Amino acid sequence: MNDLPRNADPGEIDKFARLASRWWDPDGPFMPLHRINALRVGYIEERARLASARVLDVGCGGGILSEAMARRGASVVGIDLAADNLEAARTHAADAAELDLEYREVDIETIANEQPASFDVVTCLEVLEHVPEPERLIAACAKAVKPGGAVFLSTINRNLKSFLLAIVGAEYVLGMLPKGSHEYVKLIRPADLARACRSAGLAVEELTGMHYNPLLKSFWLGGNVDVNYFLHSTRPESV
Repeated sequence: MNDLPRNADPGEIDKFARLASRWWDPDGPFMPLHRINALRVGYIEERARLASARVLDVGCGGGILSEAMARRGASVVGIDLAADNLEAARTHAADAAELDLEYREVDIETIANEQPASFDVVTCLEVLEHVPEPERLIAACAKAVKPGGAVFLSTINRNLKSFLLAIVGAEYVLGMLPKGSHEYVKLIRPADLARACRSAGLAVEELTGMHYNPLLKSFWLGGNVDVNYFLHSTRPESV
């Protein structure tokens, strides 16, 4: 049983819940997530089998990633702490009864305690920079994944370049994200993220950058991790 306070910031939850009705608007405030979703799913599927896999999507929001992974044949549990987000996710999936997809209003630590070592894949994308204690979240992801399973994380680096591009550029100049979506002090350096993964018992397999060309309005993966980046880790079969 976990006696610690819930690892969540009510202000962050409310920030995204206020936009819940627009999760599935491809030109709305979550436009970047729609544009990068194929990249995200492709990155995951190249490194971990999704077909017939049991997948936990932590901080699933309106279900953009969860639904896409279910369409690849995964059995997906999407969890979030904002009821309005989950309602948007369930509503969008209502016409896709063939998908093996469940949404729950619960935190990752509860899931990890209820169902330890139960998931083939755990995803936690664009979430770590919004919680008070990212290390606790990572540890719970590591507890929830099966030995031999994969944990995928994504977040934003903390440096001057990321501040200028991911916050000033994306939020205030290009208007790709709502202003105030990110706080610089909550951003996470790759070395710190890798260290937290190893402390949780995960083996870091790869760090991959995600990049955006504002002229072509295109995203791609690879190269440096100066701004947005992914981390692929695995839970060893035995310690």
